[in-house]
Amino acid sequence: MKNNSNSPSRKTLIFLIQIVCLVVFLPTSHCNRLTVFFPMDANLIAQTCNQTPYPDLCVSTLQSDPRSAKADVKGLGIIMVDAVRAKAHEANLRVEELIDREPGNTPARNCGFNYDDIFQLDIPQAVEAFPKDDYKSVELGMTNVVANADSCERGFSGGSPFKDKSQALHDVAYVAAAIAKVLRS
Repeated sequence: MKNNSNSPSRKTLIFLIQIVCLVVFLPTSHCNRLTVFFPMDANLIAQTCNQTPYPDLCVSTLQSDPRSAKADVKGLGIIMVDAVRAKAHEANLRVEELIDREPGNTPARNCGFNYDDIFQLDIPQAVEAFPKDDYKSVELGMTNVVANADSCERGFSGGSPFKDKSQALHDVAYVAAAIAKVLRS
């Protein structure tokens, strides 16, 4: 009997062995590239984001973070809170620049107080609540971020010079609050 080395079952076996070797021996720094072959659960992201006020922002934010590939809804919420922290940092830099340029600018100084609350109270509240599965506190922390960003903007007649940053923070915090609400139900 002739051994046919090109049989489909043998090719399949060799292919599977190559894939296993690739995955097992691939350095972790290359794992992000594997999403081409093993995409994140787009369905979970879409289902979750469709329950938020800004589904497109939600999807793009989550898809830009490689942790989403293996995240459950709680993990998606944690990723979104991290995005809130990043947006708050961007906006706060602009607030600090304005205060440095115009130390007597009362609305800017008030914004500084709003951002102190965001970093010292609101974000930590959400971060500390996740491990306890206290999603009501996560939602409240993120809702407070929205309120602080809005309060900052209301202090300026016609909007602040960093209105785009405040709006971006408002929107992503609102999405994070909505994901926390999904987790509560």
